[in-house]
Amino acid sequence: MITVENVAKSFVLHNQGSAIIPVMDGACLSVSAGECIALVGASGAGKSTLMRMIYGNYTTQAGRIIVGEVDVASAPPRDILALRRETLGYVSQFLRVVPRVPTLEVVAEPLRAVGMEAGSAEARAKDLLAMLNIPERLWSLSPTTFSGGEQQRVNIARGFAHDYPALLLDEPTASLDATNRAVVLELIERAKARGAAIVGIFHDEAARAQVCDREVDVSTFTPGYIA
Repeated sequence: MITVENVAKSFVLHNQGSAIIPVMDGACLSVSAGECIALVGASGAGKSTLMRMIYGNYTTQAGRIIVGEVDVASAPPRDILALRRETLGYVSQFLRVVPRVPTLEVVAEPLRAVGMEAGSAEARAKDLLAMLNIPERLWSLSPTTFSGGEQQRVNIARGFAHDYPALLLDEPTASLDATNRAVVLELIERAKARGAAIVGIFHDEAARAQVCDREVDVSTFTPGYIA
């Protein structure tokens, strides 16, 4: 479902004489339907960079990134947008939404985007918000006013609203209490059971051990890496 083939990435520091910083070279991985892999490696090894390339936020210097039938590395913007709408979900560490939009609408929006009837989308959003212990009195408010932990849970609810065939998870259990951490792990296990291919970053070792089938050390893709 997700295949990364010989991907390379570097950054150009335009404010420092256009210095080129190589970040990754020869990155390869494959994720099957129903499988969850964890990206591991030291801080700065390129875990988040690789995930952002899979999502299409960063361009690549070389290689292919296939999600479903789309090569993210070369697809036009309209195809990337369609992929994100229908196939590839992303739960980042930070909630980015339009201010003043009620929380219920924020969570239901991915479902409406794929054509779900408004009432059904709202019902699904309510179920997820309740599951993640967001008080009902907050559902009509903008999540931009919430605490960091509440915003994270809204972000998770939004990311799991639609049954994406592929998911990217960036620290989905970070800073959560034990109750909500267990809920998130259950959502991940449900997604795996329905056949989602998942790539995640989990600094929570116990969570990683519970839901991930294997690990990929991104450090091995770093130029100059010595085993």
